[in-house]
Amino acid sequence: MNSLLAARMENLRARMAQTATDLLVIGPSSHMRYLADLSPHGDERPVMLVVSQSFAGFLMPALNVNSSRQHTDLPFFPWTDAEGPGAALEQLLAATGIDRSAPSIVLDETMRADFALLVLDALPGAKRRFTGDTVGYLRSRKDEDEYRRLKAAHLLNDRAVEAAFAALQVGITETEVAELIGEFYKANGATTVFCSVCFGPNGAFPHHHTGSTQLKSGDAVLIDTGCRLDGYPSDMTRMGYFGSKPEGYDEIHAVVDAAVEAGLAAAVTGAKASDVDKAARDVITAAGYGPNFLHRTGHGLGIDIHEPPYITATSETVLDEGMVFSIEPGIYLQGRFGLRLEEIVIIRNGKPEILSGMPREAVEGGV
Repeated sequence: MNSLLAARMENLRARMAQTATDLLVIGPSSHMRYLADLSPHGDERPVMLVVSQSFAGFLMPALNVNSSRQHTDLPFFPWTDAEGPGAALEQLLAATGIDRSAPSIVLDETMRADFALLVLDALPGAKRRFTGDTVGYLRSRKDEDEYRRLKAAHLLNDRAVEAAFAALQVGITETEVAELIGEFYKANGATTVFCSVCFGPNGAFPHHHTGSTQLKSGDAVLIDTGCRLDGYPSDMTRMGYFGSKPEGYDEIHAVVDAAVEAGLAAAVTGAKASDVDKAARDVITAAGYGPNFLHRTGHGLGIDIHEPPYITATSETVLDEGMVFSIEPGIYLQGRFGLRLEEIVIIRNGKPEILSGMPREAVEGGV
């Protein structure tokens, strides 16, 4: 196990001790990738990483063992289709050394229900909960390696979005712009996580599906896109226009930008996630557009494009060093245009650092 993964396992066991957790059980998921740099094929065959204070090992289908061995030196407890997983799981649980009478266990909330039930059936006295205060807690606080990867992904994303706005011309479709962005990612060693390109009134749909709409003069242009580079994603929304700005654009852009700034000012160590949501929302409400802000202010970002912390009106999550999340208020005017500006920030030295380097000013397309 390399030094980074060894440190994560050590930190996990410290959290397990602090939370009186006897056993952690993780399925094929981002949690497993974080702890073991392993993302085995996920199907109906049970795969688990099991961690106690004294042991860590995998329940693994025998046909996947040789491939998985290239990525981890943790022990495997293999099982075949002919045998089934029962005996191997029993051996794995015995190896953990836990008291099986009434253990406190953490189950991966993303794991298949039938995998989880195998564990619960084998530990009928277990008290179980999900990963929020163990591996979830650790994942929400990014280390320096994760910071570097996230930063690189966002700087590449900036260049892709700048290239997309520069390529705008009359008649180009949303899909063609999205394809251009995807090609830019591929040419620079990244893959597309998602891409939403919205022309004119389509921007008023927060989750518009990029389609065949053609660009015309006077359209507002919303591009919300992200790539994955070296295992970590980017996410950013920028606004522009083609030919001329639609009526009222500058006013709405100024309000949304002020909402981003208010959210940034509130995003400090010790604040609640709901404080950030309120700060951004209050600016939009004060300007008379409260009903046109249709969604939460943000979401966490790490191995997954959406993960805790979530920046909502009701979230009691206390912001802490290393947390990464979006601040993305928007105003959506049906039949006219939608305007959203999104920054991904990391809390460093008690305050937010924006991962993108691209300004939030409106971009004139085709220039």
